[in-house]
Amino acid sequence: MKNIYWFNELSKDNLEQVGGKGANLGEMTGAGFPIPNGFCVSAEAYYNFIKVNNINRVIEEYVTDLDAENTKQLNTTSMVVKNAILRGFIPDDLRQDIIDAYTKMGQNVYVAVRSSATAEDLPEASFAGQQATFLNVTGPADVIQSVKECWASLFEPRSIYYRENQGFGHTNVALSAVIQEMVQSDTAGVAFTVEPIGEDRNIISIEGAYGLGESVVSGSLTPDRYLVNKTNFTIVDKLIAKQTWKMIKVRESNDKVDVQEELQNVQKLSDDQIIELAKMSAKIEQHYGSPQDIEWAFVSNNLYIVQSRPITTLKDINIEPESPTNDASDDNDDTINQGDSTSTELTSDTEILVKGLPASPGIAKGIVRFIPSKEDIHLVQKGDILVTEMTTPDFVPAMKKAAGIVTDAGGSTCHAAIVSRELGIPCIVGSTNATEILKEGMEVTMDATRGIVYKGDIAIEQKKKSVEETHIYTSAPITGTKIYVNLANPDMAEKVANQQVDGIGLCRAEFMLANLGKHPKKMLEDGNREEFVNYLAEGLRKFATAFYPRPVVYRATDFKTNEYKGLEGGDKYEPKEENPMMGYRGAVRYIMDPDVFDMELDAIKQVREKYNLKNLWVMIPFVRRIGELKAVKELMHKKDLYRTKDFKLWIMCEVPSTVLLIDEFCKAGIDGISVGSNDLTQLILGVDRDNAMLANEFDERNSAVLKALKHVAERCEIHGITCSICGQAPSVYPDFAQKLVEFGFTSMSVNPDVINITRRNVASAELKVLLKSARRHKDADNLDWFNHGL
Repeated sequence: MKNIYWFNELSKDNLEQVGGKGANLGEMTGAGFPIPNGFCVSAEAYYNFIKVNNINRVIEEYVTDLDAENTKQLNTTSMVVKNAILRGFIPDDLRQDIIDAYTKMGQNVYVAVRSSATAEDLPEASFAGQQATFLNVTGPADVIQSVKECWASLFEPRSIYYRENQGFGHTNVALSAVIQEMVQSDTAGVAFTVEPIGEDRNIISIEGAYGLGESVVSGSLTPDRYLVNKTNFTIVDKLIAKQTWKMIKVRESNDKVDVQEELQNVQKLSDDQIIELAKMSAKIEQHYGSPQDIEWAFVSNNLYIVQSRPITTLKDINIEPESPTNDASDDNDDTINQGDSTSTELTSDTEILVKGLPASPGIAKGIVRFIPSKEDIHLVQKGDILVTEMTTPDFVPAMKKAAGIVTDAGGSTCHAAIVSRELGIPCIVGSTNATEILKEGMEVTMDATRGIVYKGDIAIEQKKKSVEETHIYTSAPITGTKIYVNLANPDMAEKVANQQVDGIGLCRAEFMLANLGKHPKKMLEDGNREEFVNYLAEGLRKFATAFYPRPVVYRATDFKTNEYKGLEGGDKYEPKEENPMMGYRGAVRYIMDPDVFDMELDAIKQVREKYNLKNLWVMIPFVRRIGELKAVKELMHKKDLYRTKDFKLWIMCEVPSTVLLIDEFCKAGIDGISVGSNDLTQLILGVDRDNAMLANEFDERNSAVLKALKHVAERCEIHGITCSICGQAPSVYPDFAQKLVEFGFTSMSVNPDVINITRRNVASAELKVLLKSARRHKDADNLDWFNHGL
């Protein structure tokens, strides 16, 4: 295990070792961009810290069955896990490695200690502002403490909530702490290489302010905004904002200080600096081959790049560029007619309340809900217009409920803007006076395409662009192996369905039942059977609708007894087991206690028959014996659920007996299998994957596991059965993906954050297999020719 990586040792391929931020800083350092020097405390070091302090058990205990919408439960979980981390002991070798690396940077040099998670700054999810950053840290002791606080910030309530909604596993995400030489900037800010509001790919958008860039990123002030043509690097528009304060280092702390009055209303960057920054941004975009969100700083006219990450909110739509305009200060403009985006006839007495910068386009109507601070976010109800001075990452749960968002401060690249675009919520930022003008309970209409808030319910129609007006670009390679996704949260279905994915290969029920909060048997006993069926059916309907006509393979409930006990009433119905992993779970539970499975089957029938969503299939977990499969099929037949051309029955292949008896299972009548690589690996190797002492022994690439996978794939091919796998290994290990392709796996199902990288790994593996086959056939042809010549 390596604890420390210097930037010059890293590239964009080191996401697993140092997270998104660290990998990008290493990539840009190697490419020669002006990056302040620094190093990363590795993700491996974090994992080791968690392991030696047994914190994994605390995490699993508190995040299992967590209802992220329950603010009290969310905050309690955060407090317990963070305290466990902050009390943890940093191993001596790691402590010394950090001290040595920091000392190598200089004598008590000022640094920024920033969080870099292994599931952030991805093309699919930004995790904007979810973890902590500490500026102007100096001295070994403070650096070490800041590293530990970065680790703890991985379990801030906002971070837990965001991962829950994005479908990321809490123990599958690590955090690398980035220690970077501090840039005491004169001006700083953010550059987007695609104008983020209209998504004009010909325009670079730059936002900047005096002082440290944190004030721009957080949205605590409204920055200048400059638009630059990417083709000829001419400045096409400027919006100069009044800046009365800036954040700088004052002695040993970061403080707000007043900006001289004569400088408050002037342009923060010179034209030469704007053009230099635009050219640098274009080079970074060209290097990565995709649009970038770049943090920059000027010190005495010297430009530094302190971060770059993919822009996560683009819709991959190319729209004919319009002349960029931003006239938020024109109080006499009471019409809505920007291109073809919106159209309405406004009467002369229509009242405009507030104007600001359109940060996330769209129309929203609702009641104003004024939220002074993060402590008040529980007041927001679904459909409200959230009004605040600025949002922080802690506001995300409330933002998700809101119909629209209006802030006093911020630019188009601040937290409120980025998260609103990611959530698809209309947002207006930088209004300066929304919290004064918009009163609690007032009914308003937001036109976030123009940045205007109207009084009352105003009829505004938003025109949808025709097919001829839009062109969808896809960069994902085509693969013969289907790439499915693992999903548990119905609210994520629509967003994930827009990715290049062939369906849901593992649709888990446990998340939905955990949200319901009650043990299914208790609901039966209380006479709430219909409530259970309707709740589950509604969740399955969301999945099936979002992905239609692509298949949704629903894995029937696979709670273990210790997990079921966490639900209300669970203590009454669940036995105590010494080893729940190999206990009363899966198919045997349906047979011994068919009442709950019967409710699941009714929910499935409701989705398939009432809503006519025939793309919903079923997968049975943890099948140990042929007799279990036959018994479960009989239960399904009693509900008139038979295998047909549009209703497929899969089983999980996660027990060694399923591997050894795969021919018999295929003959018993199934349409597909999906290998549960985690359970199968631990049962083949006899390794408890939750045991920290044996963590290094758990490896899906073990030859015994590979032999099992090869055998299953070959037998499934003979029987004409779909052979899939659900797990991270195909995306984490390219060689593992290649093996699966060679074995003949017909599909792979992975988490949403790795869909694209898995598809690329699989495409590469398929090409290697084809090339190998072509070379073999070519050699055979040459041999035939040679023999014929003789």
